[in-house]
Amino acid sequence: SSSLTEAKEFVKRLRRQTDLCNMVKTVRALLNNNSTVTVLRSGLHAIFNEKSLDVAKDLFQEKFRNPKKQQKNIQLKCLKNFISSLTSSTDIRDLLSCLSSDLQTFVIKPSKNKEAFKEQASDFMLKWNLLLSNVGKILTINRTDSFG
Repeated sequence: SSSLTEAKEFVKRLRRQTDLCNMVKTVRALLNNNSTVTVLRSGLHAIFNEKSLDVAKDLFQEKFRNPKKQQKNIQLKCLKNFISSLTSSTDIRDLLSCLSSDLQTFVIKPSKNKEAFKEQASDFMLKWNLLLSNVGKILTINRTDSFG
């Protein structure tokens, strides 16, 4: 039974690896297309300029109404850093390095112990996924040209 469990975990990891490889191939192809990157960047900048993400910001802050515990919106900072790194000449490794650096700064280093890290990491992932879903939704509805 332990071999079966290990085999199932291996298959899950292999699927994730395959999904990531396919995603990287797609992103590399998009990054080589100047007009696609330009349109995507303008769509993402428009989302921030139009304040379309205000609803998401409110959701992030809802849990932290106490001013002492007011959370900095690290997910928005990470997304803005990612967008500023996004150019047609950018290699996918540079984008991943940017995200990795932000995770080090905002999630890993501030963690005092293993439990704090788990809590911060899961909180970050939950809010990151929420933010990216909202960005995707807004781009789908208002900026269809940003999907190339």
